[in-house]
Amino acid sequence: MTDGFMGPPWQMDWRLDALAARDALPDHIREIVDAVRAELVTAKDPYFRGIETDADLPEGMTVEPALSSQPKGARMFFFDQGKGWLVYTFVPRVEDPQIVVEQVFWLGDESPEAPPAEP
Repeated sequence: MTDGFMGPPWQMDWRLDALAARDALPDHIREIVDAVRAELVTAKDPYFRGIETDADLPEGMTVEPALSSQPKGARMFFFDQGKGWLVYTFVPRVEDPQIVVEQVFWLGDESPEAPPAEP
């Protein structure tokens, strides 16, 4: 144990279904999720509070509250230009602060070449 509040690097835990979803992703997307993990565990404030606090994130990554009515609740970390996201919470305990990943989702690469024709 330490005296006082711990800082980065933060501990990270994954729900089993979120970890299984991460493991099922294609290799190149799993690498992006690993980069998201690295950004989270080394962030000074994993909630990215304030104005332009996620401006230092790599291109294609942003963080937003899942619900604006719960500023200390879950966050959504968008990656791959918004095609994927990771939902997490931060438990700021004094003795063992921790990030908990609740969900990982990716839309995939399959996008139509042309919009569907209207009747």
